[in-house]
Amino acid sequence: MAKGMTLLWGSGSPPCWRVMIALEEKNLQGYNQKLLSLEKLEHKSKELLDINPRGQLPTFKHGDNVLSESYAVCFYLESQFKSQGTKLIPDGPAEQALMYQRMFEGLTFYEKLNVVIYYSFDWFVPEGERHESALKRNKEALVTELRLWEGYLQKLGSGSYLAGPSFTLADVVVFPTVGTVFRFGLSPERYPKLGEYHNLLKERPSIRASWPPHWLESPKGLDTLKDI
Repeated sequence: MAKGMTLLWGSGSPPCWRVMIALEEKNLQGYNQKLLSLEKLEHKSKELLDINPRGQLPTFKHGDNVLSESYAVCFYLESQFKSQGTKLIPDGPAEQALMYQRMFEGLTFYEKLNVVIYYSFDWFVPEGERHESALKRNKEALVTELRLWEGYLQKLGSGSYLAGPSFTLADVVVFPTVGTVFRFGLSPERYPKLGEYHNLLKERPSIRASWPPHWLESPKGLDTLKDI
């Protein structure tokens, strides 16, 4: 089945990482893949634009079906390969409701992270449009968001996944954001529950197998979030 799949992706991109974790969890290793350089704007190449006019990563193709939204790919894989690999949508209504809630809150978490870590990049905010007051507000919003997730994990207890005792799609789509905050220097001492969750999942086979290659090459991260 995986032979008929192609993934175009970028290293360190949380949306790409979500899809790669889902593929691993559904035992769909061996798919065709091509690593593109975001810095060289390879995601704006004719090859990509021909199948995805938005020119964004990930772009996933299964037969004639093309999906370029990471959440859509994850739902598609779970739906099409429901009985294969890890069951990623729980049956119980309470756990399923919490899974969906955390999944979509994860988009807000990712957005609030991006406006802090990429604020000084020209492609995100041109230099003439940057203001210290805006960055300060963005950092305050990220702190509020991090405290929310810290509280969610505190309520669930040690060793829990985001929706309860089972690893679900919520973990597939949110862990890459958690991995990124620690890559950018977030203090696990200041956010111990997020640190515990990060340590719990980073050794999971699907996550180890899809760990961003340039992070492996340069294990030392950045300190952008050290004071958050």
